[in-house]
Amino acid sequence: MENKILVETSARHVHLSQADLETLFGKGAELTFKKALSQPGQFASNERVDIVGPKKEIKNVGILGPVRPATQVEVSLTDARTLGVAAPVRESGDIAGTPGIKLVGPCGEVEIECGVIAAKRHVHLDPASAEALGVEDKQIVSIKLDTERSVIFGDTVVRVNKNFAPAVHIDTDESNAAMAVGTLYCEIIK
Repeated sequence: MENKILVETSARHVHLSQADLETLFGKGAELTFKKALSQPGQFASNERVDIVGPKKEIKNVGILGPVRPATQVEVSLTDARTLGVAAPVRESGDIAGTPGIKLVGPCGEVEIECGVIAAKRHVHLDPASAEALGVEDKQIVSIKLDTERSVIFGDTVVRVNKNFAPAVHIDTDESNAAMAVGTLYCEIIK
């Protein structure tokens, strides 16, 4: 496999538990499909919520599906400052000890006790692609983006799972810093 991986900008979004989905959108609510994401089985839904922090709120934030065991809010560090929360940089799903926040939907609101993170930069790979690239699950690598503002991002975690498709996810702050526009590929540096 060539050492070029698709780079995607992961904008602010929410993952909901079924219970929180029903509180926000009504009993028996289900996420409705808007568009497929690069990771198999993952999708952007038509549903949206407002995130209300101690300082400000961010309206109309997308929800990704399918539902998850726990509600999680992924924002950039700039978003976190706007909201007034100290979101730690974490891998998705690692929400213990993170700040909570209020979510407001058309049928109700939910105050989560924890779950606000700035997602750690990561590389999604299936096992065959990881082997071809010579990397392993949880390995920390750097990624090089050749753009008008070329940059090397260190401290990027490799995540290997048979259900993944090769893609690098960076947040909007990182994307803006690198001028990552259009279809872009990066190189993994070990």
